[in-house]
Amino acid sequence: MTGQNLNAAGVQGALNRLLRPLVRLSIKCGVTFPMLVDLLRQLYVNVAEHEFALPDKEQTDSRVSLLTGVHRKEVSRLRGAGAPVRIVPDSVSTTSAIVARWLADPAFADAEGRPLALPRAAEAGEASFASLVEAVTRDVRPRAILDDWLDRKLVEVDEQDRIVLQESAMIPRQDSEARLYYFSRNLGDHAAAAVQNILADDPPFLERAVHYDGLSEPLTKSLEAYSRKVMVETLLHLNKHANHAIQNDPGGTGRWNCGAYIFTSDKASLVAEEPPVVKGVRGEPA
Repeated sequence: MTGQNLNAAGVQGALNRLLRPLVRLSIKCGVTFPMLVDLLRQLYVNVAEHEFALPDKEQTDSRVSLLTGVHRKEVSRLRGAGAPVRIVPDSVSTTSAIVARWLADPAFADAEGRPLALPRAAEAGEASFASLVEAVTRDVRPRAILDDWLDRKLVEVDEQDRIVLQESAMIPRQDSEARLYYFSRNLGDHAAAAVQNILADDPPFLERAVHYDGLSEPLTKSLEAYSRKVMVETLLHLNKHANHAIQNDPGGTGRWNCGAYIFTSDKASLVAEEPPVVKGVRGEPA
């Protein structure tokens, strides 16, 4: 296994860079160092207990303590919490399913995946906001969804009394519960894919980026705008494909998450991470 060739010092150096933005978030939101230490202690014990047990042997406090460095008395206190369970907030689950259908189903979107403006209701067989909601769930009335979305500014009503999807429905801004859910899910899945890739001899997941350093501010902004356009188009295409395929899927325990990220920065605003790069000499897919 490739992971056996990694050393603790090298991993620690990588974690120093990876954790920096998370520490910034923690400080900004009032998560203090002692609170984070308590969380890490619990995580170390939980991961060791559930993911590092020896085949056909009971996982013991002593082994968990040996793996984690957490005192055996603390291990005994913290064990038994069960493996973490993914909890999707109801509002997030329902909203994301309806929006995904709106962007993918030819009855509710155009050929490019742009959501159509929908009448509140229509005759049977015709596209409407009510028929969109009912195609996804019968547990909540379309009017209740509409009132909630109008309040959250996920949709607007145009001059023809049609329901128009807003960008905020795809990029939650005001709903802190949704923002934190997507933050932890997307970043967690990205990290999980990257960790499996670095531990495996044959990396199982696609995880690549294109990066250039030493750029002018106008070019940085231009590349950001162009990559945003390309990635949004790609994600809309993938959503359309997946939404069509899932209609005939018998269902199971599988989960698929495909995402994209774009980041730009002025090195002067960050702690130096690498030696200065001569303008334009480095640009490669990685």
